[in-house]
Amino acid sequence: MSDDIWAYSERVKKHFTDPKNILEIDEEQHDYDGKGQVGSPACGDMMVVYIKVEDDKIVDFKWKTFGCASAIASTSVLSEMIIRDGGMPIEKAYEITPEKIIKELGGLPANKIHCSVLGDKALRAAIDDYYKKQDKENPFKKEDVEVVCECFNITKEDIKMEVLEGAKNLKVLQARTKIGTQCGECLDRTEELLEEFVKKYYNEEVYNPDE
Repeated sequence: MSDDIWAYSERVKKHFTDPKNILEIDEEQHDYDGKGQVGSPACGDMMVVYIKVEDDKIVDFKWKTFGCASAIASTSVLSEMIIRDGGMPIEKAYEITPEKIIKELGGLPANKIHCSVLGDKALRAAIDDYYKKQDKENPFKKEDVEVVCECFNITKEDIKMEVLEGAKNLKVLQARTKIGTQCGECLDRTEELLEEFVKKYYNEEVYNPDE
């Protein structure tokens, strides 16, 4: 085990060494209403989330991952947040952000923030899948968003998530998204948002959101 884990908060260490709600049986044997998968084992990080829904609440949350200590701890604590007090309403669950998970953990090293986005992304994918299986539109998807790059339909939220996943400069961001590589009209706004998010999430050695 890397010595780095012991620089984490006690809550991170607890959820890493004793993670909660991991799926311990084969997927085919598990009863679930929605499944969300993000990442790839080839890239080193993958997360799969399975949810069970009753009366518009998520009453069960199981998960599996190929990921680091931060990914394990953040998804473990997310699973507890979701099923606490009989289950979280789907609408509230869909709005969970990496910041809320990191706050629940008591902070994460800034260079590990990118690991914390796997769980909430997989959760939203599982909720999307739940509605898709019922032939319904997900009523909680946000439509009122700022589109920064019209050429590739890249939003402010997309840029934020890429920064959270480790894109700290324009070159990396463009390699991942192609933003600003066609007409270039969005570059000023892109660099402005990039600077804003990098400063927010990576200014301190340990990121611990106030809200």
